[in-house]
Amino acid sequence: MIIAETILHTRDLIKQARRPGKTIGLVPTMGALHEGHFSLIRRCVMECDFSVVSIFINPTQFGPTEDLAKYPRTFEADTCSCRDLGVDMIFAPPTDQMYASQNLSWVNVEKLTDNLCGSNRPTHFRGVCTVVAKLFNIIQPDIAYFGQKDAQQLAVIRRLVRDLNFSVEIRPCPTVRDPQGLALSSRNDYLTPDQKQNALCLSQALDRARELIASGTTDSPTIINAMQSIILGQPQTRIDYISIVDSDLLQPLAKIDRPALIALAVHIGPARLIDNILVEPPAQKQ
Repeated sequence: MIIAETILHTRDLIKQARRPGKTIGLVPTMGALHEGHFSLIRRCVMECDFSVVSIFINPTQFGPTEDLAKYPRTFEADTCSCRDLGVDMIFAPPTDQMYASQNLSWVNVEKLTDNLCGSNRPTHFRGVCTVVAKLFNIIQPDIAYFGQKDAQQLAVIRRLVRDLNFSVEIRPCPTVRDPQGLALSSRNDYLTPDQKQNALCLSQALDRARELIASGTTDSPTIINAMQSIILGQPQTRIDYISIVDSDLLQPLAKIDRPALIALAVHIGPARLIDNILVEPPAQKQ
């Protein structure tokens, strides 16, 4: 396995790999790899001839009061995991490689970033879209793998690829959960055992939403109120948002009458956790 730190070296390695006609796969990450990342990496290694994992903690997607300084950095362990999983190359650039001088060019995707995480993190997706566009430009993958847990990010990246005509296929992968249902996240490491137990309220609230829809409930406020009751019933919880939006442009739905995304962000102790499910409107009785 090769570890490349510069854009020049990375492009040279990709050029060499592509000469015999190999398929290039990319898994973009910020490190602190866990089983959620590993599921993406396994698919990439299995489905592509030359697999690349990027490890870069992107400063431009963090707000001024967010956790950039304390974001977990586990590069040695991440490297060992990638090697064990059969990754061909890690791209791990220092910040001055990705943002070599004052950055005056940014990539924005409008409308899809107005709600959900974008409403309280106004510069977040500008940073995400810019760094992903940079990675696509540097590595030029045939296929890139993203997790469904970051559903808004996945939708935004898909739109970015479509609107800017990137020649890369985006392959979504299912959310990976622990045995109790908590969606895996690097930020779970911030939680105490008791807080991890409290955090199960996120998946429990989503399960309740699914049950209500299956029983015929389509009114979004009714579903959201039921979810709020479950989450606020746990200590140390603060809701950032619970939203029901259409699965295409991520615009709010008053009722579930088309495919929808139910997404939430909740502060549990020191961590801000997200989760979501995709749902269909309940079947109409004949």
